[in-house]
Amino acid sequence: MGLARNDPAATGTVRLTMRKHITGYSNPTVKYLRSLRDKKHRKRSGQFLVEGLRLLEDARVSGHVPRQLVMAEGRDAHALIDQLESAVESAGGEVLTTTPDILSKITGKSNAQSVVGVFHEFDTSLAQLDRDAAPIWLVAQDLRDPGNLGTMLRTGDAVGAGGLILIDDCADPFSAEAVRASMGAVFTQGLAQARWEEFVPWLREGAGQLVAASLREAVPYRGAAYEAPCFILVGNESQGLPEAYEAECDLRVTMPMRGRADSLNAAVAGAVLAYEVLARFE
Repeated sequence: MGLARNDPAATGTVRLTMRKHITGYSNPTVKYLRSLRDKKHRKRSGQFLVEGLRLLEDARVSGHVPRQLVMAEGRDAHALIDQLESAVESAGGEVLTTTPDILSKITGKSNAQSVVGVFHEFDTSLAQLDRDAAPIWLVAQDLRDPGNLGTMLRTGDAVGAGGLILIDDCADPFSAEAVRASMGAVFTQGLAQARWEEFVPWLREGAGQLVAASLREAVPYRGAAYEAPCFILVGNESQGLPEAYEAECDLRVTMPMRGRADSLNAAVAGAVLAYEVLARFE
């Protein structure tokens, strides 16, 4: 444990901070942080890693402060890092410094960002969602690609959706890939995980129109009769939606394919539908 002094040229102030410095690869904290790259360990601990100042600042602005902040020594001074450090300390968290090589070991990347945060996972139960909070919600069934999942979160943020509901066996929304692809939207969007058998009763107990792209008794997606709150359902990347899931939808729409492709990427299809619904509601 030692004192570290911020660069006054970066912020115009001098602040003394107690930081814990890690020097060895075998340090238990390093081993623990590395384990968070694995889904099994994330679920067991209820924590996940976020890498990079941009994402960490998005989290802070959205009211989410990491319980641990890990910074590379010798990094360039930055006012936002100072603000993050202050927020972590005020929340009773821990600030750590280490070498760039050890930080790369933690993240598994040779070009690791200079700062990493450790966050508690959120409550992802359906019960914590307020369906009346927004006119649009995104729903993904069996979405396996974390990049697609993160993209759907990002789309939800862009259209002002209430959040993303993950049905059945989707990718882990707290994986590094999904968090990175969300561009910070994991902190701004509501997030829930449920089985289909849980989701349908929850949906039907209140207002909500379930909409999906389909070829089965579908109408053109342009000008369709969308109603708020609208739940836009997207299926698995390769298999699409099961027939029973499509049958449960209140509205099925079709999007024209003018070329050789017979379908859109799942996240892209969700984005196209989301913007069409947004246009109808404005």
